[in-house]
Amino acid sequence: MSERIGIIVGWEESFPRAFIEKVNQTPGFKAELCTLGGISEVNKPPYRVIIDRLSHEVPYYRMFLKTAALAGSYIINDPFWWSADDKFFGFSLAAKIGVKVPRTVMLPQNSYIPSIDPQRSLRNLQFPIDWEQIVDYVGFPAILKPADGGGWKNVTKVNNLEELFKAYNDSKTLVMTLQQFIDFDNYVRCICIGREFILPIRYDPKSTKGMYGRGEYIETENFMDKETEKKVLDGAWALNQALGYDMNSVEFAIKDGVPYAIDFTNPAPDMDVKSILPKHFNIAVDQMAKFAIKAAREGRQTNPSYTFNKYQQKPAPRPAGVGEWATIRKAG
Repeated sequence: MSERIGIIVGWEESFPRAFIEKVNQTPGFKAELCTLGGISEVNKPPYRVIIDRLSHEVPYYRMFLKTAALAGSYIINDPFWWSADDKFFGFSLAAKIGVKVPRTVMLPQNSYIPSIDPQRSLRNLQFPIDWEQIVDYVGFPAILKPADGGGWKNVTKVNNLEELFKAYNDSKTLVMTLQQFIDFDNYVRCICIGREFILPIRYDPKSTKGMYGRGEYIETENFMDKETEKKVLDGAWALNQALGYDMNSVEFAIKDGVPYAIDFTNPAPDMDVKSILPKHFNIAVDQMAKFAIKAAREGRQTNPSYTFNKYQQKPAPRPAGVGEWATIRKAG
């Protein structure tokens, strides 16, 4: 019987089709689009490994993937961690592990849902915000962008306080970050697979010629000197090891030989052939197929350190007296 590998996708066509074809060339493995309907609480999916490309936009998929992980499927990427992660945490983590990032400040929301009473619900917030201190730290020009977002949505370059206030007021209920603008002389986006494979690709975020009208991958060799390339590879490696993503893209803006990690929490990175271009596409498909097959062969679990995984293996009995009301009342 073949080991089954499922993939959850959205509008994309080229990557899932090529991935399925590549996996199915290996005897003993069958890749296919996951088929999901009503799911019971004791559901055991038939997939040994599942590639997740869309659950961030379809909550039903995210909830299914959590139960699939509970049942023993290896999910790429871990849906529990992906649910908890955000880009500002990523910047804090990067700084902690020694990866260079732009100076970044997270800002309180500009506005809130109607049920939030500012006088009662927001007593922990500093008011007014110390804009002078924030701007002194970050500097101008700066980039105002969501603390948890992607696809260049709601991203604004601001050159002074007037522009900052306008963009911040327009952000409404989004949690935003103000980040130092890096006037880069080179830019690289790395496609990362299995926390070990790193494919650095030259990228022009200013271009309007890309598949999505913004940003363009460029097929070229030797676009970084060896020292800078080592810094980029070391940084991407460290970030993926710390974040635990098996599928990610990591972007660096390079200024005067210093790579600044700009965006590196992209657990469903762009892999369309028209976007990343055929040379990079073929490499990415090949590496993802190899990694999925390897994970299936090794019988990997989605983060075995999670408490629910430990309790499935050998539930720990409650020690006598612990948590009993009579004991608690007597101790009180």
